[in-house]
Amino acid sequence: MFGIPLSVLEVAMVQTGARAVDTLRDTAAFAQGVERLGYHRIWYAEHHHSPAIGAFPPVVLTAHAAASTSVIRLGSGGVLAPNHAPLTLAEQFGTLAALHPDRIDLGIGRGPGTFDEPTARALRRGAGPATDAEYEGDVAATLSFLVDEVALGPLPEPWLLASSPAGAALAAGLGLPVAVAHHIRPDNTQAVVERYRAEFAGSRWCERPRVLLCVEAVCAETAEEAAWRVGPMDVVRAGLLKGLSELPFPTPAQAAAHPFTEEERRVLAGFRAQQAVGAPETVVGRLTELVGETGADELMLTTPVYDLGDRIRSYELIKKYSGTAAS
Repeated sequence: MFGIPLSVLEVAMVQTGARAVDTLRDTAAFAQGVERLGYHRIWYAEHHHSPAIGAFPPVVLTAHAAASTSVIRLGSGGVLAPNHAPLTLAEQFGTLAALHPDRIDLGIGRGPGTFDEPTARALRRGAGPATDAEYEGDVAATLSFLVDEVALGPLPEPWLLASSPAGAALAAGLGLPVAVAHHIRPDNTQAVVERYRAEFAGSRWCERPRVLLCVEAVCAETAEEAAWRVGPMDVVRAGLLKGLSELPFPTPAQAAAHPFTEEERRVLAGFRAQQAVGAPETVVGRLTELVGETGADELMLTTPVYDLGDRIRSYELIKKYSGTAAS
């Protein structure tokens, strides 16, 4: 129905009462599960100092998943340039690409990966937030080091993450494929896509504009079950609206008992309407709309739900009802 590849963003949510080792075990099982379903690639996000999301380096998760899968593409979505030396990123992902040819992606983003200022400063060795010029220089240097210093064999496929027109302009100017963070800033999506296509200049990395659209998608057999599963993320998101980044990822039952304010319910409903949550026909219909509106070349789905089996089931239903189920 979509006619384009379907991929996965893994944010490694840490369940209430779980240990880091439990989340890491689930992460490996999840990669194997979506590979069996025929998804094209899986990316790992960089986060720090959050009880709801594991602080697992994308390069480590990529290496672990690559060793336990065989065909699915893997990489960062993204590794955050301000937190890392460009040469280090080039060496890490260049090595992974040499070990797993034609399977490794290097998705680069800008944010600090945390709402905690001391943690952000620690990641930057005491420095403040990166300026536009510093970020652009880090991205350009990483690409240069990949070619000039690493060159171990097949190179990773570089992508730039963007949630604003400025990020789109940088991706276009460098001739990189762009991953649009619709799951974070949906109101910016159309402006990001339009600016990227308008300003794109081909490069050794990408001859024509390529748009990957990342969408939050939670699919279940019924709308009621999907709402139940998305409840824990609603609690975390409501906390972020209040500036609270320390909330753990609750169970669905805990989320159902959470006392949301009317304003929180309104904002959460508005956000959910721009994503893809519900029964299979609703989710696939919404994803089809987004592809039509943006002309995306690939869809990447992120599904922050509590139970591993429920997450895999969501991806299975979307594959089945979109007509792209693996044979």
